[in-house]
Amino acid sequence: MSGDLDVAVVGAGMAGLAAATELTRAGLDVRVYEAAGHVGGRTASVRVDGYTIDTGAEQLSPRGYRATWELLSRVGIEDHEIPLISSPISMWRDGRAHPGVAEPRGLLTGAGLSPLARVDLARFQMWLARRRGEFDTDDPQRTPLADSTVADFARRYHPDVHDYLLQPVAGTFFGWDTGRSSAAVMVSLLLAVGDASNWRTYRGGMDTLARRLATGLDVRTGQEVHQVVSTGSAARLHVGEEVVTARAVLLCVPAPVAARLHPGAPEAEADFLRACTFTPALKVSCLLDRPLAPEHGAPPYVLLTPEAEDAALSAILFDHQKHPDRAPPGTGLLTLMPNARTTAGLLELPDEEVVARLTGAAARYLPGLPAANRRNFVHRHPHGLPEATPQALGLRSRFMARRLRPVDYAGDWVMLRPASEGAVRAGALAASRVLSRLRAPLSIPTQARSRRVETA
Repeated sequence: MSGDLDVAVVGAGMAGLAAATELTRAGLDVRVYEAAGHVGGRTASVRVDGYTIDTGAEQLSPRGYRATWELLSRVGIEDHEIPLISSPISMWRDGRAHPGVAEPRGLLTGAGLSPLARVDLARFQMWLARRRGEFDTDDPQRTPLADSTVADFARRYHPDVHDYLLQPVAGTFFGWDTGRSSAAVMVSLLLAVGDASNWRTYRGGMDTLARRLATGLDVRTGQEVHQVVSTGSAARLHVGEEVVTARAVLLCVPAPVAARLHPGAPEAEADFLRACTFTPALKVSCLLDRPLAPEHGAPPYVLLTPEAEDAALSAILFDHQKHPDRAPPGTGLLTLMPNARTTAGLLELPDEEVVARLTGAAARYLPGLPAANRRNFVHRHPHGLPEATPQALGLRSRFMARRLRPVDYAGDWVMLRPASEGAVRAGALAASRVLSRLRAPLSIPTQARSRRVETA
């Protein structure tokens, strides 16, 4: 059994790194264990032949991401490193791309909605304005619509509002089946984040913040934790052949993984963990020898291909439009995302078959793709994003009122907010719970411990 730690953090995604940063600043001896060979989790990026490929998260917003922007400021990441995405989000309908999705101009351009649906979209927006104060991303279970799915809520409006707005947005950005996921969560997020015309990305890749945080921490990549056992006042971690003891353990992994690692969780915790189901995610990156775009209109950042139009694809992301540094000059970079209903069936298929299916579907919108496509990568996330079902919302209040124990949790699923901001907020909350329990000093020690990133 190795030497004791103050805190062991399992998972080097945004929740784990945010929590570890706060606890390290408070003077605790913190170590982060990550099974993968890199940090960032679902915000990771890879770099190949001059291309920067975001394997998970794609963007952030200046609104609704308060904890993220505070953390960015604290670690010295400046505004010029987080540039604006200037290209629009478009909706495919009737053989062409319609820009203006999730922007005020969508009421004028249509953004794929029929005239009658635009009237109902205005009704929807007026309803949101009247009820804005009743929706809270930190407590979605206490807001209206807590028992409704997105599909239930959409029945109030013209069918296009679901088919050419809510379904493709939920399916692409959350990986959701609108018949299962919560309207309260989605409406809360729409209100918090605002329109898409202000979305931003990281110049150097979506893992920019994760990599910056990791440089100040003791992170052990390539080291998988197999089990966590509470011993009353502390906990044991089984890491490979090693057993590590810690005064506190934070499980900063998806809820199904946390449930597997800590089977002895108390009932109130275990019930919520079981209810926090995840949707899988899969992305195919296409490295192009030239940039491609739909034939008509301004080149989009995202082309949404709703279920009503396409059973295979959910969206095409034009990463070279997101930021020019994503691809070498004169080339292009695409991300193909499958329909949420078909993603699970693709996870176990060979890369070659996944690529063939999705590039074949994308050629409908980009006829030049077969000739321009140089190389492909498949990125799989069995636990893509929290599904945020009404059942999970119903159990969340009890979970959030849980006692302080040696084993605790952080992740976007704790907030039922499928975004990196949810992970950062959950990490900060978990750190405050650990500090309350351990009664740790809140000032930074005069001689800070050195930190490092190690790879097994």
